Amino acid sequence: MQTILGSNGPIGHELAVELARHYTQDIRLVSRHPTRINPNDELVAADMLNAEETNAAIAGSDIVYFTLGLPMNSTMWEEQFPTMLANVMQACQVHHSKLVFFDNTYMYPKTAAVQTEDTPFAPEGRKATVRAKMATMLLTAMAQKTITAVICRAPEFYGPAGTKSITNTLLFKNLQAGKRVKVPVSQHTSRSLIWTPDASRAMALIGNTPDCYGQTWHLPIDRSRTYQELLRLAEQTLGHPIQRTVIPMWQFKLGALVSTQMRELAELLPRYQVDNRFSAAKFNHRFPDFTVTTFEQGIRTIFG
Repeated sequence: MQTILGSNGPIGHELAVELARHYTQDIRLVSRHPTRINPNDELVAADMLNAEETNAAIAGSDIVYFTLGLPMNSTMWEEQFPTMLANVMQACQVHHSKLVFFDNTYMYPKTAAVQTEDTPFAPEGRKATVRAKMATMLLTAMAQKTITAVICRAPEFYGPAGTKSITNTLLFKNLQAGKRVKVPVSQHTSRSLIWTPDASRAMALIGNTPDCYGQTWHLPIDRSRTYQELLRLAEQTLGHPIQRTVIPMWQFKLGALVSTQMRELAELLPRYQVDNRFSAAKFNHRFPDFTVTTFEQGIRTIFG
């Protein structure tokens, strides 16, 4: 049994498709209101804040994938994310289930230095602090060998359907809606972005490769591009110029004075001032046959 916690999100959904396609038909989908993705999926409604429900949802699982998400709300992250992970870790320990933890890069320094699996955490901001705390919780248990787990870390998303990210919302969703594209902070700094189906494919591969456990893995991406380069690719796909507005940092800061949503974004924005250099060299060396979706292919899919 392979169990996906947070199966309603874009990563969990694509993961369920990939597992059924290449690994197993014995799949359990867990969320507060799970919906079937593959014909034979087992559905379990559970709240990971409840230890008993978490334990029951994980019972009988060989592999558990943590793809749970929360709204962009710092207080909610502080109050809920560590508890959710602690409950999941405890249940995995009780049932001897392997844990595959899907992580982000919020805890890394917001600099132009290359990010690798060995990059020290330097969280700035409440959400970054929460993600650093969660990763450290799991890394400590892994080092103590009290749990069999692996961390799969990904940069910012872009992708089809329900993919949620700053890039997807301000660029691609606006473009799909016929609105003017909004570029956060700068169109000249390079961005590391992962195609959401690639993230799920890579996570399924790692989860089903026994020698990957006990480590952190950066998931594979196409080479970094600037927003200017990405919009040029979109122009080639659509066949017309794209109107855009670059939103400077001061404008975001001004908006944060009156908008809760802008305040939540504030801690993430410094990373858009510098090149974002995310390295997946370790994954590429271990899995040389994995095919990464290029930006050209991804953009054609979004607007196809």
